[in-house]
Amino acid sequence: MAVFNVLCQIFKSKRNPEMYLYVEKTQGLERVRASLLHRFGDPEPLMMIVLEVDKRLARANAEQVLQEIKEHGFYLQMPPTTAELLRRDGAA
Repeated sequence: MAVFNVLCQIFKSKRNPEMYLYVEKTQGLERVRASLLHRFGDPEPLMMIVLEVDKRLARANAEQVLQEIKEHGFYLQMPPTTAELLRRDGAA
């Protein structure tokens, strides 16, 4: 994958805890499917970051996020699974 960076706007879902939508700031939500936005609920702006391939993200791979934004116009970060929550809380 070519090295590039994106000024990324991150939205959180009011409807689904720990669900986040990453988009390129200049395009906003215009490339996000209406059906996804309906499921996501009203997007609440959370933050903006300059996303680079080597950026450390808590629960996503920056290279994958960049690739999804480039190809599809967005990256959807789903809530953690039960197994992920157990690992995160040190129970597994």
